[in-house]
Amino acid sequence: MQVALNRVGIVSSSSSSSERRAKKMLRVNVPLDPTRTGREAEALEVSLGRLIIGQDEAIEQIVNIYQMYLTGMTAPGRPIGNFLFLGPTGSGKTRIVEATAESMLKNARAVIKIDCAEFQHSHEIAKLIGSPPGYLGHRETHPLLSQEVLSQYHTETCKLSFVLFDEIEKASDALWNLLLGILDKGTLTLGDNRKVDFSRALIFMTSNLGATEMSALTNPRLGFHAVEASRQAQSGQVDEKLNGKMARTGTEAARRKFTPEFINRLDKIVTFRPLGSAELKKILEIELNMVQQRIFNTSPEKSFVFKATEDAKGFLLQEGTDLKYGARHLKRAIERLLVQPMSNLIATDQVRGGDCVQVDFDPVRKTLSFVKEAEGLAVHAMADLVDRSISIPAFAMANSALIEAVKTQTARSSRRS
Repeated sequence: MQVALNRVGIVSSSSSSSERRAKKMLRVNVPLDPTRTGREAEALEVSLGRLIIGQDEAIEQIVNIYQMYLTGMTAPGRPIGNFLFLGPTGSGKTRIVEATAESMLKNARAVIKIDCAEFQHSHEIAKLIGSPPGYLGHRETHPLLSQEVLSQYHTETCKLSFVLFDEIEKASDALWNLLLGILDKGTLTLGDNRKVDFSRALIFMTSNLGATEMSALTNPRLGFHAVEASRQAQSGQVDEKLNGKMARTGTEAARRKFTPEFINRLDKIVTFRPLGSAELKKILEIELNMVQQRIFNTSPEKSFVFKATEDAKGFLLQEGTDLKYGARHLKRAIERLLVQPMSNLIATDQVRGGDCVQVDFDPVRKTLSFVKEAEGLAVHAMADLVDRSISIPAFAMANSALIEAVKTQTARSSRRS
């Protein structure tokens, strides 16, 4: 009876203490918004939004995974994120990986790219993990996925690795089995039994699985759908219902190709949507800015500015717009119709450093025309004429300042004399 009373007393005292703590709590009842992101993740989203057009779902998934990493909420003992990107060619699957590396590491080439077409046979896995001891050439074989390779692009502020397995469907079953351990445990055992840690890596895989079925959806040959698809292709429009069908087609193709244990290790399967005319117009502006950046990255004495008119941009879009081939067709048109003629102008000294060139469309010759509008522009003056996303190399600005100082000193000396 006494023991029972004591137990009752303990329960009553503990409940009273919890009630006292509850009374001391400050109840605020403030609604929370789980859709908001932190500053770093938001900065990444803005940066990717400037570089990648028309693929909002892929950007959202990358930003979400990055936010989880920043807050320490990623699953322990696994890579930061495992992505499978599907979709038609030229839709930006590889480009978004390079853009992510560019946004975080300031280097678009900081991606460890594995071309899976080189691993169609099981014995070629030795190029990835190295040959085991005792095999001929063991010491001369350097694995492509060693810890040193993963860490080569780390900076003081960002110690992340970006690994891209391009066209994963072309790889042999041996590579898929190797990936099972990487995607699940975040580790890889090399041929000499060394361990490689992938816990600070983002794993991206791209594939053209379902591309034939997607092409049939976007370009049907018979019936009313063929007429509608032809109209949309001419106008550059992309139907949202079509995007949903393509997403399901890509996912089903991936599930037919890969084993369930492989699919279950993926954080997200994203099907990239085909690009319409509105997206291609924005991509054209980005590509033109990249051409201008290329010009500025050359030696300062050869840097010049070009301005494309609306007619010129319309001609490039007309020659480079193709829903089947996406942005790659537009890139080829820019290289063929704009970059190659400008290289001829540079080689023949028709265009020199400090020039301002207007690019227009010649309706008679059906090609682009080039006219020098101004010359002798300083670097800072050229910087005022281009988009803000284009950066002027520091050495170019320094040389420009030095040249201006020499000109000023020479002018003063001439006035004194």
